[in-house]
Amino acid sequence: MLVVTDAGTMNAAARLAQLAAQAAACTDCRLCEERTRAVFADGSPSADLMVIGEAPGRNEDLQGLPFVGRAGQLLNELLEHVGLRRQDIYIANVVKCRPPGNRDPRPDEIDACKHFLADQIRIVDPKVVMTMGNFSSKLLLKTEIGITRLRGNVIPWWGRHVVPTFHPAAALRNGPKMVDVMKSDFALAVATINRSADPTGGSRPVIREEPEQLGLFGSTR
Repeated sequence: MLVVTDAGTMNAAARLAQLAAQAAACTDCRLCEERTRAVFADGSPSADLMVIGEAPGRNEDLQGLPFVGRAGQLLNELLEHVGLRRQDIYIANVVKCRPPGNRDPRPDEIDACKHFLADQIRIVDPKVVMTMGNFSSKLLLKTEIGITRLRGNVIPWWGRHVVPTFHPAAALRNGPKMVDVMKSDFALAVATINRSADPTGGSRPVIREEPEQLGLFGSTR
């Protein structure tokens, strides 16, 4: 995977830093009341692959970085399996503040926060977005189809592709078989990136028809 450092990358990094400062000061929903810090992102501002989770947990809230607990360790292993490191990709979540008790983020919290994610996607402009779990998959794809049915597909989306997969926390609960499935999804994501860079087209995974959309997952900000 090619990660280029140039004027465009530096401009992207500056724009993301400005956006991160806005997220750190955000009080648009109740999640700001109990956060230690906003958890904005980690990784390269010029990444070909962007990974989107659900919400920060306790370790992420304390450290200010996404995926640093056990789920983060598994993410690192999945990346290593396909020859990548955290610094090669861009990692973000649907919401930037930890929900109390690690509960699911509520619809109004997602609505209040999703404009940050929309801007992150526009600025980084990855070739492939991996949505990990139901919350990020349903948000981006505007679907009620569950992750078990969505995963294993490459879905055209706003000039790039989405490859849904399970959340690492789910794989930790469900064991090695789900981890193996996630490994195949990560390999599919990398193959999709390589195919997009191959002028001959290369081998093509099965791609579902792009879902009808009115805007970048409904973000109006």
